[in-house]
Amino acid sequence: MAAEFFRDTRAWVFDLDNTLYPPEMRLFDQIEARMTAYVMASLGVDRDAANRLRRDYWASYGTTLAGLMAVHALDPEPYLVDVHDIDFSVLTPDPDLRAHIAALPGRRIVYTNGSAPYAHRVIEARGLSGLFDAVYGVEDAGYRPKPEAAAFAQVFQRDGLDPARAAMFEDDPRNLAVPHDLGMRTVHVAPERLEATHIHHHTDDLTGFLARLVG
Repeated sequence: MAAEFFRDTRAWVFDLDNTLYPPEMRLFDQIEARMTAYVMASLGVDRDAANRLRRDYWASYGTTLAGLMAVHALDPEPYLVDVHDIDFSVLTPDPDLRAHIAALPGRRIVYTNGSAPYAHRVIEARGLSGLFDAVYGVEDAGYRPKPEAAAFAQVFQRDGLDPARAAMFEDDPRNLAVPHDLGMRTVHVAPERLEATHIHHHTDDLTGFLARLVG
């Protein structure tokens, strides 16, 4: 990986789930279980149907919530509170990750399809509080999720971010397509490498990747 590729980067945008913590911590498993339970209670369907809808809406609309809003006019705020009412003790602080993020020049941003209050709790549990200049949740994009171009546009305009001098770190490769098209550097953070034109770099170790980046 050539650090030169990021030489002019002055805004660093990080996804949250399975990006700022490794997937083996399995925090999102709890959220998926609560999503399923919420769909069951809200729509009066059994568990199998709820799981199918959860997956189908994620695939078709970007998030389960977006599908529930589009198809069932679901109120997003109670949903976001409920599905993020989980146990954060599975997360552990990462002092090395903190040090490497702190060494990045320019603005450091979190942008998640979860809610901002939830993001702050994850950030705290990972020992990353005070590092980020801004934390944006799906509510900051009018409840439109990544990978929608309009969601990125609303958040980036609000932040004043210049995509030509920014990088995006994401576990979901769909969510790197728009940043790539906007001129951002893109980093896929996931256990398995995916070859795609909109992905510039891949890592299965964000801490190690940033360590090499900042020297």
